[in-house]
Amino acid sequence: MRTVAALLSLLLFLPGACSPGSAPEKVSLGFDRNDYPGDDAMKFFRKEFSFTSYWLGKPPGEKSNSWSGKRELLRAQGWGFLPLFNGPTSGELRDEPYTLKRVAADTQTAIAAARKEGFPPDTAIFLDIEEGGRLPSTYFTYLKHWASALSEAGFRAGVYCSGIPIDEGEGLRLITADLIREKIKPIELVYWVFNDSCPPSPGCVTPQDLPSPAKSGVAYARVWQFVRSPRDKETARHCRGYAKNGNCYAAFDAAHKFHLDLNVASSADPSAPR
Repeated sequence: MRTVAALLSLLLFLPGACSPGSAPEKVSLGFDRNDYPGDDAMKFFRKEFSFTSYWLGKPPGEKSNSWSGKRELLRAQGWGFLPLFNGPTSGELRDEPYTLKRVAADTQTAIAAARKEGFPPDTAIFLDIEEGGRLPSTYFTYLKHWASALSEAGFRAGVYCSGIPIDEGEGLRLITADLIREKIKPIELVYWVFNDSCPPSPGCVTPQDLPSPAKSGVAYARVWQFVRSPRDKETARHCRGYAKNGNCYAAFDAAHKFHLDLNVASSADPSAPR
């Protein structure tokens, strides 16, 4: 294992379980964060990363969106994207009438922002769900209407959610991504899952080969966030490579200005039209 500082520049091929002569899976490295690092930093980061998150509204806990208006600049630099929209907490979706009102407003805002930023039709837009475990029935109502509204507007619906198994007792284990997939069938979402538990995550280090999203424990995941900054004290307490303050940084960030969440994807532009 080597530190992420030494290996962030590698976009490597994984020897998957393929028949002889078949092409290996290409895995690309990206990052996400709430605050835009700045034009100069993004230009420098592009030497090491293939894709980045891109907020279409205010990130969690923020009063403004510093990514707004930056897509064309980043596209010209060759960045791939993970467009994100902050989802409600389960506690906010207190009943069906409010849920329907909230999802109508949220989808309208997300669609308008995606069009303003120049994302083309068929782009996948990810709803950010920070909490894991069992979600209330109102959340599945929200997700069904989220997917429907985006589809009608010409986009694809994605979700950022937990891929961490939770022990519910009596031998039962729950993964939020699996629960969502089961509850909203036959609707198909694009899944970006987080699982920073070690294993399967290598922590704020990478092996010689980048792990594929399927190694997250969610076989159908298109994107896997394997590092969250700061380190989660419960899930990632045994993980290696984090700085003393609990964050993960790139090699070129010697001053530790930009803490990062790290992701792998099966594409250098995970949200791109099919």
